[in-house]
Amino acid sequence: MTLSNGKQLPNVGFGTFQAAEDGTEKVISMAIACGYRYFDTASFYGTEEALGRAIRESGIPREEFTVATKLWKTEMGYEEAIRACEDSLKRLGMDYIDIYMIHWPIPAPGYKEWRELDIKTWSAMEKLYEERKVHGLGLSNFLPHHMENIIVNGKVRPLINQIEFHPGHAQMITVNYCKEKGILPQAWSPIGRARILGDSLLTELAEKYHVSEAQICLRFAFQNGVMPIPKSSTEKRMKQNLDILGFELTDEEMYRLGTMPDFGWSGEHPDRARVAVQFEEIEEIY
Repeated sequence: MTLSNGKQLPNVGFGTFQAAEDGTEKVISMAIACGYRYFDTASFYGTEEALGRAIRESGIPREEFTVATKLWKTEMGYEEAIRACEDSLKRLGMDYIDIYMIHWPIPAPGYKEWRELDIKTWSAMEKLYEERKVHGLGLSNFLPHHMENIIVNGKVRPLINQIEFHPGHAQMITVNYCKEKGILPQAWSPIGRARILGDSLLTELAEKYHVSEAQICLRFAFQNGVMPIPKSSTEKRMKQNLDILGFELTDEEMYRLGTMPDFGWSGEHPDRARVAVQFEEIEEIY
């Protein structure tokens, strides 16, 4: 996949949320050994140190990796964003970040001055970009009205916007907006945190193509022009998640996946309070 600045990215990245719960870099090192070279982390995840160690210990040159990290809701604002980036660089043990993102557009539901806060934060990130401490800027969980504020008032165009995206929660209005503006959409939770696995349509297509249901979800993202960022803790699933180019879903299958009933949503929405979704009940229905 190619960004608007010409930089090429792998078709699949690796998400590091909860990837170092044991305090080690074991899972991330396994992902590197499986072939992953794009890694997504965040100050909120607590995995920046483990990611930095895993990359250094791999013996693979730093420039072969693309590292994306994000500043949290409490790190928004001009001075706050500058400090947050410096802290992330220290935790990563790196002298630059490939993609630096705002994690959420609004620090709390009902926050009225989010437009001004986003622009102050973005201005700081543009300064970091000019200083080459970050090589590209991105967003996370921004909807079209949030992105429009950045595009109209900022100097540097976002390269990436990361959103929850999977069959059952495709957010195609946001995906299409990103494409129109030259922003690469990325998918966090591209397999619905495994909660959508077992759905009859996914099972049907996995059996047809002799792949896993997760691979169907990742291929669905890829064919929509969305870069998936799955996470896994087992070598077998890591390798499967990288292998999505050996089959192609038909137009009809893409339509069916894109129009699945709402299913597997995390309950997160940038403008609203988090919804406590009863996943057990959903799984019984479907």
